[in-house]
Amino acid sequence: MAVTDRARTTAREDRQHTTGSTAKKGALGLGVLLALLATVVWSGSFVATRGMSGTVPPVQAVFWRWTIAAVAVTPFAAQQAWQQRALIRKHLGYVSLATLFGVTLYNTLVHQAGLTTSASNMGTIMAASPVIMALYARLGGERLGARRVFGLLLAALGVLLLVGHGSLSLHFGAGDLWMFAAAFSFATYSALLKRKPAEIGGLTFLLTTFVLGALMLAPAYAISLHVQGGFEATPATLGPLLYVGVFSSAVAFFAWNKAVSLIGAARAGIVYYLQPVCVAALGLLLLGERTGPAQLLCMALILGGVALGSAARR
Repeated sequence: MAVTDRARTTAREDRQHTTGSTAKKGALGLGVLLALLATVVWSGSFVATRGMSGTVPPVQAVFWRWTIAAVAVTPFAAQQAWQQRALIRKHLGYVSLATLFGVTLYNTLVHQAGLTTSASNMGTIMAASPVIMALYARLGGERLGARRVFGLLLAALGVLLLVGHGSLSLHFGAGDLWMFAAAFSFATYSALLKRKPAEIGGLTFLLTTFVLGALMLAPAYAISLHVQGGFEATPATLGPLLYVGVFSSAVAFFAWNKAVSLIGAARAGIVYYLQPVCVAALGLLLLGERTGPAQLLCMALILGGVALGSAARR
C-alpha cells in the first residue's frame, strides 16, 4: 500500500513538474512576442519622430503624445484606476520616478535627438539600452548565464560596428549623444518596472504614468509655446502624433511592461536589439535612408545575438 501511495505521489509530482515547465515555456514565449511587438512599434516611432522633426517642436510633440495616449487608454483603464486610487497615492513616489524616466525624460530626449540625427542612428543607439538593463539585472542579483551574456556581447558588437559604419572608431554628433541619454533613461525605466507593486494593475499604471507625464511636461510645453509658437495641424503632423500617441505609447508600453513582468528586463532587452534592423527597414521604405552591405553584416550580428540570448535558459 505504501508503495502504491509513493507511486501515486511521484506521478502527481511529475505531472505538476510537466505542467509547471509547460507554463514557464508559455510565459517565456508570450513575453518574447510582447517584447517583439513593442520593439517593432517603437521602431516606427523613431521614423515618425524624425519625419516631424522640422515641424513640431520636441517638447510640444512629447506633450501631445502623452495627452493622446492618456485619452486612448482612459476608456479601458479609468474604472480600474479609480478603484485603485488609494494604491496610487500610497506608491506615488515610485510611480512618479518611473514616469520621470520612462515617459517624461526618455521621449523628450528622443524627440530632441531627432532634430540632428537619422532614424537609423536613433534606433541603433537605443539598442545600447539592453546592456544597461543587463547591468541593472546583475546588480539586482539576477544570474544572466554565459550563453545570454555572449548573445548580449555579440549584439552589442553589431550595434557598435553599425554606429561606427563598419569600424570601432566611433564619432558621435549632438543627436547621437541625446540618444545615448535616452537609452540610459529607458533602461532605468525598465529596471524600475521589476519593482512595480504587484497590486497595481497594468492599465492603472499605464494611465497614471501617462497623465503624470503630461503634467510634468506642461510647464515646458507652455514655455515652448511662448518661445517657439505652436505648430500647424496638418496630416503631416497629426498622423505621426496619433501614431506615437496611440501605438507607440498605449499599445507598445502595455506590451513592454507585460513582457518585462513575464521574462525580466534583461531578456526583454535582448529582443530590443532587433530595433536597429526594424528602424533601418522602415527608414529605407519611408524616408529613403539607404542600408549598405556593412550595415547588413552588423544587423546579422545583432540578429544572431538576439537569437542566442533569447534562447538561453536561466
